[in-house]
Amino acid sequence: MSQTDVPLYDPKMLRPIDFSALAGPEDDGHAPRILLLYGSLRPQSYSRAVAEEGARVLRALGCETKFFDPTGLPLPDGAPDSHPKVQELRELALWSEGMVWSSPERHGAMTGILKTQIDWIPLSAIGGLRPTQGKTLALMQVSGGSQSFNAVNQMRVLGRWMRMLTIPNQSSVPKAYEEFDEAGRMKPSSYYDRLVDVVEELVKFTLLTRDISPYLVDRYSERKESLEAASARVSQQKI
Repeated sequence: MSQTDVPLYDPKMLRPIDFSALAGPEDDGHAPRILLLYGSLRPQSYSRAVAEEGARVLRALGCETKFFDPTGLPLPDGAPDSHPKVQELRELALWSEGMVWSSPERHGAMTGILKTQIDWIPLSAIGGLRPTQGKTLALMQVSGGSQSFNAVNQMRVLGRWMRMLTIPNQSSVPKAYEEFDEAGRMKPSSYYDRLVDVVEELVKFTLLTRDISPYLVDRYSERKESLEAASARVSQQKI
């Protein structure tokens, strides 16, 4: 095992997730699919490093993880939907059952790099499937100064707009440059322990909801709107 893969958590305290206690009767037991997004293009990106620490724990808990590299992603409306990076992002969003959003706090807010990624994911259906609706979401932020929750609070609002099931717990790492070693690994601390808490909770909520998320987000207003739209089409055909 390389130094970059050495677990920082206490294996005795990180309990295996009991799939049978959370998943529904129709669940086939496949590994939860988690997409991780981060909000910085810097070579030494602490938001990416925090997400990578989260991914290590996710895999230890039996999840399949994938990252999206935002390098080369155009600004919203700055390129057609057919742009390769846009297509890559949307395919990963459709693949996922849950997400982690990790952003630096910049000028008191989440970064435009993270927001751009979300802005390219449509609320409307792609091939009959909504990319984010009913999926779970965990939030993380890093700061260069004292602890703050501005970015995670913004992302929590954004998650609501994307119709996601955002878990209650969240991670905020202040003075991130002091919390990582030269190898890019997070140092043992209460901030790391909270990160593990967040990841563990995400896995549990994903297993609990992934089979029933279509029912959880089934809305009266959308059913009514769909019926009215169908009726309008039928009326047009009769003219």
